[in-house]
Amino acid sequence: MSTEAVMWVAVIVGVMVVVPTVGFLLLRRRRGRLRERFGPAYERTVAAAGERRAAERELRARRTRSGPLDIQPLDPEARRGYVGRWAAVQERFVNEPSPAVSEADLLVRAVMAQRGYATEDFAQQVSDLSLRHSRILEHYRQAHEISGRAMNGWVSIKELRQAMTHYHALFDDLIGGDQRPSGPGLPLDHP
Repeated sequence: MSTEAVMWVAVIVGVMVVVPTVGFLLLRRRRGRLRERFGPAYERTVAAAGERRAAERELRARRTRSGPLDIQPLDPEARRGYVGRWAAVQERFVNEPSPAVSEADLLVRAVMAQRGYATEDFAQQVSDLSLRHSRILEHYRQAHEISGRAMNGWVSIKELRQAMTHYHALFDDLIGGDQRPSGPGLPLDHP
């Protein structure tokens, strides 16, 4: 075999090794960015889809759909009003836990609506919230699940208290979690 043929074989073998390696590294990097962006929602979406590629397509599509969302920060007066309403809901919880949990859900959705999130469909709410509040989204899922069971039957005071805690975590994040200035020691939930 001539030296020219050996050189071409070496180039072809090199390309056959380098191209898949670069492709794998790019895929891993893209997957890492999705995991970072969506947090626990990444694994939940993968589990629901049953296939990692399909789940990642859905998450990328979700990120692309986020363009038309016009999420606005709350003005200080609105924020104070919502904080006051939250305090009233917490006070009501002492004597009427189940209705207070329902009110907490309504209040969270009111804040979402004012900020510009969808509020009609739970699946759409979760999808939209996953773009900016992915780290806290599991709280909303659990609160929603407990609240739904409370509407359809009896749940314990402990579960209702958990629902309030979960709603409060999302409420806090919605009224200020992604509006704080960033800097060292002040992580934001979205890139």
